Amino acid sequence: QDGRNRPSPPAAKMAAHEKRRAAAAPAPAADSGLAEPARAAAGGLGSEAEFLLRAGVTAMVREALLKVLEARPEEPVSFLADYFERLVLGSPGAAGEAAAELPGPPQRLARALWYVRLAHHSHRTAFDSNAGAAYEVLGAGGRRRKAGVDGRLYSELLRRICQHGGAPTEAAAALLGRVRCRDHEAVPFDVFRYGVLTCFVLLEFAAKADALFGVLDGGSGAADGRVCQAVLRALEDALGTGRFSLPSHYLEAGSKLGPDGLALAMDRALQEGKLSTSMSREEFLKKATALFVAKVKPVE
Repeated sequence: QDGRNRPSPPAAKMAAHEKRRAAAAPAPAADSGLAEPARAAAGGLGSEAEFLLRAGVTAMVREALLKVLEARPEEPVSFLADYFERLVLGSPGAAGEAAAELPGPPQRLARALWYVRLAHHSHRTAFDSNAGAAYEVLGAGGRRRKAGVDGRLYSELLRRICQHGGAPTEAAAALLGRVRCRDHEAVPFDVFRYGVLTCFVLLEFAAKADALFGVLDGGSGAADGRVCQAVLRALEDALGTGRFSLPSHYLEAGSKLGPDGLALAMDRALQEGKLSTSMSREEFLKKATALFVAKVKPVE
């Protein structure tokens, strides 16, 4: 029985030969497909994180997320798409080797405008941070100019803010006349921030006045002139309740003009019994924004 369980001599020789061949076989090459799964499992995650850090992607994404949190846009995905597009267009390689040092005034103005429009002025910390970034972009020196924001770039940025926001033309021109600086003057940051903030408050004031007219005209495009004049007088009284050092305080004063006060003013106007012509939306906005501009403190 023991003899039947033992392998025959040829089989024993064959088994010994296979053992020697397996021991002498070379290990799989480091760059072969057999070694890839082990390598990926051992250091794949570390190498990926290292690549993201080395390429600056981690910091870039972190900065983008911070901007989203600061601005809190209604459409975050569109905001991020615009953010990264601006980032690419503003990179040195996007404009070629000739513009590798600094972008020209048009590019700097476009980027500064994008910065100041990121966050609403009511988010003070975010707005001030973005205004500071815009100030640095405009004030970057080049080979032929000193660092700093001059009155020409400052005034052009204010004009673009009003233009992009759809501010009434006459109101925007009157406002710029009160907050602009001379072209050759150096503009300090506090003046820069004041001018930018005032332009955005004008845009919001005009939007509120437009919404108010939408109530007065009932969708017809024209409203009773007596009622419009009564509302404008009430708005002027609300704006004239005190002296304000910040433009945003005018919005707070205007918000105190409650529906009861407006209803009373309109009722009195209708009871006068005088003949009245209609007032267009453009005329109402012109008169309302003129009230705001008259309260803006000029830049000295």
